[in-house]
Amino acid sequence: MDVPVVYRASPYYAGLNDVANHGVDRELYAPGRPGSTSGSGRSSERAGDERLAMAGGSAAAISWPYEEYLLARGYAVVYAESLGSGASTGCPTSGGRNETIGARSVIDWLNSRAPARDGAGNPVAADWTTGEVAMMGVSYNGTLPNAVAATGVEGLEAIVPIGAISSWYDYYRADGAVVAPGGYQGEDTDVLAKAVHTNDADCRREIARLSAKQDRRTGDYNAFWDERNYLDDADEVEAAVLMAHGLNDWNVKTKQAAQWYEALRENGVAHKIWWHQSGHTDPITLRKDEWLRTVNRWFTRYLHGVQNGVERESRATIQREDSSWTREPEWPAPRAHEVPLKPSSGGDQRGGLSVSARGDRDVTEVLRDDASKRAEKLAAAPSSPHRLAYFTGPSAEPVRISGTVSADLALSFDRRAANVTAMLVDLAPDGTTTPITRGWTDPQNRHSLDRTSPIRPGRQYRIGVRMMPDDYVLPTGHRLGLVVLSSDHEFTLRPDPGTRLSLDLGASRVRVPVVGSVRQWR
Repeated sequence: MDVPVVYRASPYYAGLNDVANHGVDRELYAPGRPGSTSGSGRSSERAGDERLAMAGGSAAAISWPYEEYLLARGYAVVYAESLGSGASTGCPTSGGRNETIGARSVIDWLNSRAPARDGAGNPVAADWTTGEVAMMGVSYNGTLPNAVAATGVEGLEAIVPIGAISSWYDYYRADGAVVAPGGYQGEDTDVLAKAVHTNDADCRREIARLSAKQDRRTGDYNAFWDERNYLDDADEVEAAVLMAHGLNDWNVKTKQAAQWYEALRENGVAHKIWWHQSGHTDPITLRKDEWLRTVNRWFTRYLHGVQNGVERESRATIQREDSSWTREPEWPAPRAHEVPLKPSSGGDQRGGLSVSARGDRDVTEVLRDDASKRAEKLAAAPSSPHRLAYFTGPSAEPVRISGTVSADLALSFDRRAANVTAMLVDLAPDGTTTPITRGWTDPQNRHSLDRTSPIRPGRQYRIGVRMMPDDYVLPTGHRLGLVVLSSDHEFTLRPDPGTRLSLDLGASRVRVPVVGSVRQWR
C-alpha cells in the first residue's frame, strides 16, 4: 500500500560545533566616521544547546516525538540532513537558496522527479509513497518547510512550521539595527553555519562569503537577505500551512510568524496558527492531545484529501495568560482597533500616557545611553537617566492587545549613530513590571531598510519603532507603559555609554491595537 510522507529536514542531527559569536561591545556605524568597523572581535558567548534540543536527536539515533504517532496513522516518516551538515555534502548557508533546493530535492525524489542512490551507488526509487508530502519541524527544522513551500514545489501538500523563520533579515536585524536572536547575542549567519557544518575544509570559503555579505557593519537589507526572505514568494505557496509560535519566543521572534501568516492570508493560502504562552518550544509539550489531534486532522485533510472541515474552523487558537485557550476567526483579533497614546512629562521617573493631549507640546525629555544596563531593570526602576517611561492610569477592566504596537517618536541625537529601543510594559499595583513586547531600529534607516541615511546631531527626526506582534491581556488595576531607551543589552550592539537622545513629547505617540474600550485612558 502506498502511503503519504511526513518529512523532517534538519541541520542539527549531527549536533553542534562549539563556536564563538561576534563581539558586540563596539561603536555603531556612521558613514565616514573614523572607527566605524565591521566589529570582528569575538565575544565569550557561545552557541547554546537549545537548537540541539530542537533537533531531538543525534547522528547515532534520530528520534522525534511525532514519529510513533504518525507511523501508527499510516504515514511514512522521512529524515534528511540539510546541506553541509551530518553526512550531507555541500555547505550550510543559513537559509540560502542551496539549502532550499537541497531540501526540495527530497520531495522531487518522493515524486519520481529526481534520482537517488544508496551508499553503494545503487539507484533507489520511492515506489512506496503516494507522493503527497508534509514537512514539519521546530526552529531551523520549521524554517526549511517555509523555504521549500515558497518554491511552490509539486507534491508538498502541507507544512507545520513551529517557531520558524519567514525572513532571515528579521532574525538577525531589526529595521537596520544589528539585533541578536534572544539568548544568542553576537550570533549571525556565519556563526550558525559554523555551528552546524561538518565539511570544514570545503566550506571555509562559503562561510567567509556569509561573513562578508551579511554586513554587520551597516545592518542594511541587501541581496543576501533578499535571497533569505520567503515572504517575497508567498504567492508561490501551494501547501496548507498550520503554524505554531510562542508569544514569549525571543529567539525566533513573533514577527516571523505574524508576517508569514499575513502573507499567506493575502495570497489565499490555507492557514491556521496556534499562539502559546511559552517561548521557543513545541506545543506538543504544552497541550499534547489537542495539538496532535489538530496536526492529524490537518494531514488527513491535505495528504489524504478527506473533507473533514478543518480549513473552515477558527484560524487562530490562542493560549491566554491563565493557560486557558481561546479561538478567533483570524489573527490579529478582527475587533482590534488602533489607539494612539501620548506621553506627558516626567519620563525620567514615570510620566503619563493617555489618549488625550496633556499640553506638553513644547516639552523635550532626555535619556543617556548605557548599554551595560538591562532593559528589564531600566523599565522596573522608579527613576533612571538611561530611559524614559510613561504610564497610563490603572485599567478599570481587562484590556486585550492584539497585533503590532508601534511607537512614533520625535527624536534628536547628540551623536551620528544610535540605537533606538521601545518597550511596552505592564506595571502591576504592587510596583512590579512585566515586559510585554519591544522593538528596535537604526535611525539611519528611517527612510529605507536598504539605505543608510546619515543623522545630523541636534536635528529632530521622526523615528518609527514597530514592536514584536503580541496578544496580551492587561489585567484590571494594571497600568500600560511605554519605555524608550537606546541600546538593549541583550539584543543590540553595545556602544560606549553617553549618547543622548532627546524625545519631543508633543510630537510622539505609541499606537496600541486594542480589543474593546479604553475609556479609562482618556
